[in-house]
Amino acid sequence: MPTTSADARFWDRIAQKYAADPIKDMAGYERTIARTRDWLSPSHTVLELGCGTGTSALLLAPSVARITGSDLSGAMIAIAAEKAAAQGCGNVSFVVGAADDAIADEGSCDAILAFNLLHLVGDRQAAFRQIRRLLRPGGLFISKTPCLAEMTMLIRLAVPVMRVIGKAPHVSFFTAEALEQDVAAAGFTVLERARHGSGRRDRRIFLVARNGEAPDSDA
Repeated sequence: MPTTSADARFWDRIAQKYAADPIKDMAGYERTIARTRDWLSPSHTVLELGCGTGTSALLLAPSVARITGSDLSGAMIAIAAEKAAAQGCGNVSFVVGAADDAIADEGSCDAILAFNLLHLVGDRQAAFRQIRRLLRPGGLFISKTPCLAEMTMLIRLAVPVMRVIGKAPHVSFFTAEALEQDVAAAGFTVLERARHGSGRRDRRIFLVARNGEAPDSDA
């Protein structure tokens, strides 16, 4: 897909800078990791889509049986693999792949994570279908997504221009309410919604959703 190829080149180009840049809201990020960990189990097999350089996957690895991180950028995955090797994380692996690729076997995942990804996906419905195929019945989909339609008009005008000149990847504009409706329409049951940011206004929605309907006791 042309868009995917162009986006992969964009992220390959900035991978080293991305890896070096500090997380802007560390407290908010730590709240997201902690809440995600609450939903996971030591027996879980987990897939993280759009894992970037593997920071979140490596932090969550001690809490699960196995975690695989995927990203369409080979350069990002190379950095993630180097970090995993340096830390000696034996239950983590990293692979190159887009959100709608068949990265794992059907029904093999207890949880699938997507942090700061869904606004970058060209076809969210295709990605949701693939996520449901990879999740076991009742499995968890956990995401945190910038809702660009809630941001200032300046940002909404600037991003398409940056995309044209190669300074930004594909991005989609939607509200948190619209995203939650899309997740529900794809066949998930939303279990939790939150905003973890430290600032006065947080435009990144954290969602926990179940694949179909199942008893809460297996979370």
